[in-house]
Amino acid sequence: MKEFFETYGGAVLSTTFDKYCYVNVRHLPRFFDYSTELCYSQTERVTSINDIRHPAIRNAMKMLDMHEIRLTYEADLPARSGLGTSSSFAVGMLNAFYALKGKYADKKKLADEAIYLERVLCNEAGGWQDQIAASFGGFNRINFNADGYEVLPVIISPERKNQLNDNLMMFFTGFTRFSSDIQKANAVGQKDKISQLREMYQLVDEAERVLTDKTADLDEFGRLLDHTWKLKRQTGSAVSTNSIDELYKKGIEAGAVGGKLLGAGGGGFLMFYVQPERRASVMEAMKDLLYIPFEFEDGGTRVIYYSPESYTPAEEEK
Repeated sequence: MKEFFETYGGAVLSTTFDKYCYVNVRHLPRFFDYSTELCYSQTERVTSINDIRHPAIRNAMKMLDMHEIRLTYEADLPARSGLGTSSSFAVGMLNAFYALKGKYADKKKLADEAIYLERVLCNEAGGWQDQIAASFGGFNRINFNADGYEVLPVIISPERKNQLNDNLMMFFTGFTRFSSDIQKANAVGQKDKISQLREMYQLVDEAERVLTDKTADLDEFGRLLDHTWKLKRQTGSAVSTNSIDELYKKGIEAGAVGGKLLGAGGGGFLMFYVQPERRASVMEAMKDLLYIPFEFEDGGTRVIYYSPESYTPAEEEK
């Protein structure tokens, strides 16, 4: 969170994984009585950009001067679930807009503009890490300070990375929420939480050491997850619910070393660190939830199909 890291500094360990969102953008042929068509969880057909209800699309189109487009969006994961779906969409959309204009935008530019789009133009509360992760991709430590951020790859052997991947289990709680609302609800009394947030920040060094030191016990990473989750629980009443607390307790009692709720809180996905011999037990304890297998992935946003389009703005046609 900018309000925290500008004063105290900040850091996260972050990885992308094999769940995707797809943004398809092309110019809309001029056969219709509307000039822009958007298909996401809703369908919008408008003649003025100002009439677009989706704030991120409306503001991004204004920011990059986009006109007469058809945009379709689909995703492997539900929106508002704590896995960076909104920021992945923002980064992917900006990448697609630049491609449609025949321009190349590097990872830093896309991350910076997605942060500006969501945090400034759309005025949504939240951190910067999701936009950076979606843009850069891979397993990274992201450091934050008053000057901005830096992205440093976590140097970890393939074997150890695979072992970590195998020891993580993810379940969908079924509850979804709007991250910005959770952040705003938790911002009340922010001063009370500084000590917990500073301790969480310091734990990043320890977690990175456990991952990168081949002689360290990888299970310690699971214990750190548990410790951080308990600290995060203290940073706001909206972070968890009685239902989530009960699910987390069941996972730990079934043998998980640690875990956390992913995202701002209030719902979404629970992740547990589980030793191989305890997987079946944790799976049984979580049998009422949807299990989501996943694998770490090294890629950030990318254009997977590009075809140049000839486009002349309507007013220039004459």
